Amino acid sequence: MNNIREIDASLITDAVKDLCIKANKKLPEDLEQLIRSSPSLEKNELCLSVLTDLGANLDAACRLDIPICQDTGMAVIFLDIGQDVHITGFGIEDAVNEGVRQGYEQGYLRKSVVSDPLRRVNSGDNTPAVIHISIVPGDKIKIMAAPKGFGSENMSRLKMFTPSSTTDDIIGFVTDSVKTAGGSPCPPIILGVG
Repeated sequence: MNNIREIDASLITDAVKDLCIKANKKLPEDLEQLIRSSPSLEKNELCLSVLTDLGANLDAACRLDIPICQDTGMAVIFLDIGQDVHITGFGIEDAVNEGVRQGYEQGYLRKSVVSDPLRRVNSGDNTPAVIHISIVPGDKIKIMAAPKGFGSENMSRLKMFTPSSTTDDIIGFVTDSVKTAGGSPCPPIILGVG
């Protein structure tokens, strides 16, 4: 029989707080290396300029200990919770949202989440977070923070295709979406199709 491991919710709050700050100030190493190596492959002058500026921006953010982008986004938190974990103290959603609240306050991160999208009233603390929970084997909790900036997100498009849609229909929608977005999304622009 497995032993249940108890984890105090305040530890989750502290981890989320630290991750919110770190995620806004430091890119994952593989993404940073991709941005830094891309100018050597670029032939278009405008694209080369943007890629060079992105590298300089990463340097400035590190040197000044500030967020990489002024749009510090909505906190998206991914939790892999071991099935042999019992969280004590208070609820997991409350623990995560308190961590976001503290992280955005203590990290001096811009709070841009609205609590009611129709009234456009800012929540004042960047909550609620988007929380994804997976129950996994084990007695540990793995937490990942991924701030989702709104500069690129506002160019997203969604379409539900009918079963009779063709590959050409899908390709047409994707290419039309890219043309419609143009230069409006914040760079680097990443195209994701699911």
